[in-house]
Amino acid sequence: MTTKHEQILQYIQSLPVGGRISVRGIARRLQVSEGTAYRAIKDAELQGYVSAIDRIGTVRIERKQKTNIENLTFAEVINIVGGTVLGGRNGLHKSLHKFVIGAMEMEAIEPYLEPSSLMIVGNRHQVQRASLEHGMGVLITGGFDAPEEIRAIADSRDLPLISCTSDTFSTASMINRAIYDRLIKKDILFVEDVVKDQKLSTLLRGQTVGDYRRIVADTGHSRLPVVDDEMHLIGVVTRRDVEDATESDAVEQHMSKNVVAVTLKTTIASAAHRMMWEGIEMLPVLHHRRLVGVLSRQDVIKALQMMSRQPQLGDTLQDIVVQGFEEVRHEDRTLVLSGTVTPQMTNAGGTLAIGSLATLMEHSALLCLQRIRNVDMAVENMTVYGVKPVSVDARIEVHARMLNFGRWFAKVDVEIYDAGELAAKALMTTQLLER
Repeated sequence: MTTKHEQILQYIQSLPVGGRISVRGIARRLQVSEGTAYRAIKDAELQGYVSAIDRIGTVRIERKQKTNIENLTFAEVINIVGGTVLGGRNGLHKSLHKFVIGAMEMEAIEPYLEPSSLMIVGNRHQVQRASLEHGMGVLITGGFDAPEEIRAIADSRDLPLISCTSDTFSTASMINRAIYDRLIKKDILFVEDVVKDQKLSTLLRGQTVGDYRRIVADTGHSRLPVVDDEMHLIGVVTRRDVEDATESDAVEQHMSKNVVAVTLKTTIASAAHRMMWEGIEMLPVLHHRRLVGVLSRQDVIKALQMMSRQPQLGDTLQDIVVQGFEEVRHEDRTLVLSGTVTPQMTNAGGTLAIGSLATLMEHSALLCLQRIRNVDMAVENMTVYGVKPVSVDARIEVHARMLNFGRWFAKVDVEIYDAGELAAKALMTTQLLER
């Protein structure tokens, strides 16, 4: 039996793209409380089925897949720039694959007029009209309005006509930043990217140890989730749990009830760390408290291997910090990186910021580990001792030395030198994740 929350989500997914959604409307139609309707709509927004737009409301949008994550919808553009819709409301759900700044003469702009794009322009009515006629949305900057005839074109073609108060440069910068953030997210793998179309092996709470052993013999999986009739997870049973049990014993008598689980939105890196920390080889995957899949250690290893082959589409803060540092020496268990402290790495006083310092130390420790074994790592503890401030433009060396290296854990000593003098030191304890 589905819950009211799930019924609302199913109803939202059945709505046509572009349709407007309200808390009161859903509460009245599905006979639920407004609080239940509100929570379900927020969940649908997190899953990418709807988008909330200021002064417009909530709109059903087409859920973007991972391969298209860098594309924005016109509805999202409105939220980014704080815009107002002047026309073409029915096209807010559409995606745009690029934007064009209309700062050229009309003859020069014509080659850039492409469908499914966004024209960013001021109060140039000729450019606005031409853009709409070529299937483009239009974003008018500077707080300018549009004449009725251009609004009519936008409405007839279902192409959003938007106005915002920011200037053209600021508007383009905000949109570019949003696209850039999506490019970074594109490389992050979540559990939902790995757990797809699985054939689940589960036990019902009323089944016996004999049933468990038969499933293990058929599938080879020895760690099985135990669920109720509605697929709610109630426990996990392993071979060790039933070693001394008889065939007729109920699995519910022997299962572990305190289960570590993850959700579809958990990152693979976080799930891998949880597996290592808890010392388990399988994590149940839940969605709205129901079991939707399982994540095994083999799944994690394959996902981490896939992440290492992904092209880098956007620089994260760590990429910006470490990109100017090169390995200059590697002897036995010591690695040395050399580079310059850039302005992006400093605090307001012009010295190396603690965040950049920690990033450099973690990066050098990882490289030191990878020269010994092909692993990833998760930092468990890092104790940093600052000796002297490091100025912007200083040429520094980062020395990472392996102190202790085991199967699952490692200890690394990291030192930073400025002009040959010790500037900072750290002792780092890490968990190792096989790649």
